[in-house]
Amino acid sequence: MKRILVTGGAGFIGSHLCERLLNDGNEVICLDNFFTGSKEKIVHLLDNPYFELVRHDVTMPYYIEVDEIYNLACPASPVHYQFNAIKTIKTSVMGAINMLGLAKRVKAKILQASTSEVYGDPQIHPQIEDYWGNVNPIGIRSCYDEGKRCAESLFVNYHNQNNVRIKIVRIFNTYGTRMETDDGRVISNFIVQALRGEDLTIFGDGKQTRAFQYVDDLVEGMIRMMATGDDFIGPVNIGNPDEFTMLELAEKIIEITGSKSKIIFQPLPKDDPMQRQPDISLAREKLNDWHPVIKLEDGLKRTIAYFDQLLKETN
Repeated sequence: MKRILVTGGAGFIGSHLCERLLNDGNEVICLDNFFTGSKEKIVHLLDNPYFELVRHDVTMPYYIEVDEIYNLACPASPVHYQFNAIKTIKTSVMGAINMLGLAKRVKAKILQASTSEVYGDPQIHPQIEDYWGNVNPIGIRSCYDEGKRCAESLFVNYHNQNNVRIKIVRIFNTYGTRMETDDGRVISNFIVQALRGEDLTIFGDGKQTRAFQYVDDLVEGMIRMMATGDDFIGPVNIGNPDEFTMLELAEKIIEITGSKSKIIFQPLPKDDPMQRQPDISLAREKLNDWHPVIKLEDGLKRTIAYFDQLLKETN
């Protein structure tokens, strides 16, 4: 049994990771300040004697003895990370410093949940890990993009200078149960609008692309990455290489929900990437042939059922 700390453990992805780690026979400490996370996402785990919930902000030091750390703490949707841009940067940078310091002291292995946003609005397609990105350092999204880029730099330098055992994964668009209705992510937006019979809002002409992975596939990739030998630190892309336009996604969700919703178009937000698709060759090579196994339609059906129930409970 390992003792594992998950920062941001009461969030969308973190809650799924905590659940999986417990099911795999580990002791899990979930750290969250509940800015975007919520107790509802992990309440079903509270009766497990090997699960502990701690309210704490990673911008402040935290002291504990653990074997592994998954550093997920940071608002990840534009609505939330732009709400308090300075707080977002602090969470990425100071949170990384505090968790790396902890890992250094107790000799724990630590994984950084980085993001495809480090590639910015990419000029190569699909994105490979060697690509340095095309990021606006003073744009509206920079609090998140540059915060995560700085965190990657901190991880690598703690590894090089202090021999901290690190892992870096770059997470591409992820969806699934336990998303929030108001988190501003495109899949949750479309599903909620369709279930409410509202028009689906597409920003731009709908031809911009994304590649969506179901949360269970992401969690599997993260756990496999943590299990790799110390000679491989990443970064490694964890995402779905199947690419869809926003228009295709909206039409698919209308079809599955049976909604009468129409599609409307709004201006594209500043610095919104036109393309996003991971090259996962490295993940296949290093993570025991990891690749997404849940098809978009199957994942959407699970997510739509979750939101349908959630909306009925809250109305």
